[in-house]
Amino acid sequence: MPTSSSDIAFTPSVKAIQAQKGSRASYARMESHGGWQTKVSPDLAGFLAGLDMFYLGTVNGEGQPYIQYRGGPPGFLKVIDDQTLGFADFGGNRQYITLGNLSENPKSFIFLMDYVNRQRIKIWGRAEVIEDNAELNERLHDPDYVGKVERSILFHVEAWDANCPQHIHQRYPHSQIAPIIEGLQTRVAELEAKLARYEIDR
Repeated sequence: MPTSSSDIAFTPSVKAIQAQKGSRASYARMESHGGWQTKVSPDLAGFLAGLDMFYLGTVNGEGQPYIQYRGGPPGFLKVIDDQTLGFADFGGNRQYITLGNLSENPKSFIFLMDYVNRQRIKIWGRAEVIEDNAELNERLHDPDYVGKVERSILFHVEAWDANCPQHIHQRYPHSQIAPIIEGLQTRVAELEAKLARYEIDR
């Protein structure tokens, strides 16, 4: 029976390897102080508000894992309450692997990445597919986003943990880079025009 929230990931086999590799003692101290968080904190809510993507992991009835990229407007993964997140499920390639997996096994995982600030958060829980709920769809939908909402998915948080930034490569979204590139291109064009006039005057 689980004794700490981190037991959702630290199974007996994981703990055995931690002991073998020398990290079990430090994680045991973490567990003795309450383990991982199980509710959505203000810090986590703030982190979610700025993200426009995440990865959703599911597993089918045969134990085969699957990871799906989810994208939308910033903050589209919304806080419903202190143990529930929700997002609008937009129409896609119609493979429905995630939906099929969740119909067999609700256990799921959200992997959050902030590449700019080199931060990542892992969230374990259970996902619930909500069909034909216009009120919830409207609550989770951003009217300025072009995606068509087909349903809503609620994610019931069981535990979450923030990782260190080690080995995370910084990447910047197009929305931040494009204005800088456009400014540089404009400046280059201005300098080229000045150079051309200088060559003519000579």
